[in-house]
Amino acid sequence: MKIGSILENQNIEKRIAVTPEIVKKYISLGFEVCLSENYGLHLGIKDDQYIAMGASTSKDENKILNSSDILIQLGLLSDEQISNVKQNQTLIGVLNPYNNKEKLMNMAKRKINLFSLELLPRITRAQSMDILSSQANLAGYKAVVESFSYFEKAIPMMMTAAGTVPAAKVLIVGAGVAGLQAIATAKRMGAIVFATDVRMASKEQVESLGGKFLTVEGSENLETEGGYAKEASEDFKKKQEELLTETLKKIDIVICTALIPGKKAPLIIKDDMINKMQAGSVIYDLAAIQGGNTAFTEVDKIVEKNGVKIMGESNILNKLPVSASSLYAKNIFNFVDNLFDKENKRINVNLDDEIIEKTLIK
Repeated sequence: MKIGSILENQNIEKRIAVTPEIVKKYISLGFEVCLSENYGLHLGIKDDQYIAMGASTSKDENKILNSSDILIQLGLLSDEQISNVKQNQTLIGVLNPYNNKEKLMNMAKRKINLFSLELLPRITRAQSMDILSSQANLAGYKAVVESFSYFEKAIPMMMTAAGTVPAAKVLIVGAGVAGLQAIATAKRMGAIVFATDVRMASKEQVESLGGKFLTVEGSENLETEGGYAKEASEDFKKKQEELLTETLKKIDIVICTALIPGKKAPLIIKDDMINKMQAGSVIYDLAAIQGGNTAFTEVDKIVEKNGVKIMGESNILNKLPVSASSLYAKNIFNFVDNLFDKENKRINVNLDDEIIEKTLIK
């Protein structure tokens, strides 16, 4: 059987789905691997490195698309590329079914197996395939580094003969995977860190990393069975707003990570809150692509309001494409390993397997 992958649109996505070390693993399962020519060149990976591991490369991307049994990508293919995918082929990636529903339904009607890995269940057996966690971990780290680079004061407390420089105060909004990594990174760099989340289970995790958890009085636990945050009540939102308004007056840097799968990002930091923040403060909004957690977030722009810089990028992982690709490629391999019937050398869409059943777009 053949596994193929073609280059993503480089203006949108710099990550790749197959690294040289992973080629060797696919070949050990009995697959052939075929990639676009210069597949990893933009990351410093030459075709020779793939070929040395047993892969082949081709200039003809359409040939790769219509001859591969399994196609591994980051995002959904373009309309033209989709037309080259045939019946019974399998496409694996981050297909964003909430925004691409019609396209995916049309592909499913053509009997193309579609697996979208952001739908993975949060179970122990799926952890090695969990692309959301591996990528969010890097995003949380990079958001802190990026925001610190725009903050025009020192981060750690510094005691000098000329006086003391106070430590920067950082607030993390949303203590999921990205938020927890942001807490750990900011703390390591010497900041005083606060965090808030609608899931009460986050309190212990935040405090274990040295952060102070901000609790809304009389708060309820807003966590789904799958471990994600769910929509808060109006009463909770009002109390959270009051707490944040007071907290933000003394905060230097805010990292926003609050997302609800399949929905517009919740608006948490409103215009009047930002107007009361100190000039020179920085907000980095990781939820920008889904509408943003602040009133002024714009994708791929730095907006300045009342002296506060508000940053939001469409894909922060394009700034860490080598590390992000390495983890993503391993996640995908582990998923394929689970999907592949090694004895009969075929794809086994076993709907009794929760991992397969949850990620298959039907």
